[in-house]
Amino acid sequence: MEPRPHSLAEIATRASNGNSFEFELAGFLHEFELRGGTDMLSAEPVSLTGSSAMGAIHDAYLAAVAVYLSARLNSPSPSWVRKPERILPEPWFANPGRHMRALLLVESPAAFRERNLFVTANALSVA
Repeated sequence: MEPRPHSLAEIATRASNGNSFEFELAGFLHEFELRGGTDMLSAEPVSLTGSSAMGAIHDAYLAAVAVYLSARLNSPSPSWVRKPERILPEPWFANPGRHMRALLLVESPAAFRERNLFVTANALSVA
């Protein structure tokens, strides 16, 4: 069994090699809870746009995670998170149901909203 990813860049590399983005992200979040540091966020992940139907969403998601976790560390976000390709041109909702959209609009952390990603408030929980 492969060890958990130790960086956002490692998540993208593993996802581009066919691993589950969601599984790798969950493993990273567990690792971040154990030893979280800015070194885990600083390297720019490879672009996943074009590698799957969700590639552009995953690119924006990794940037949102970097901004969110940098704020938790009271540290500036890495510069790569501000690249236009890390922001979705159209809104994406984690749950496409009409009734959930209002909740997601309200609950989404700012780092996600700024990238047109609308998720639940606990999207990065490691329960």
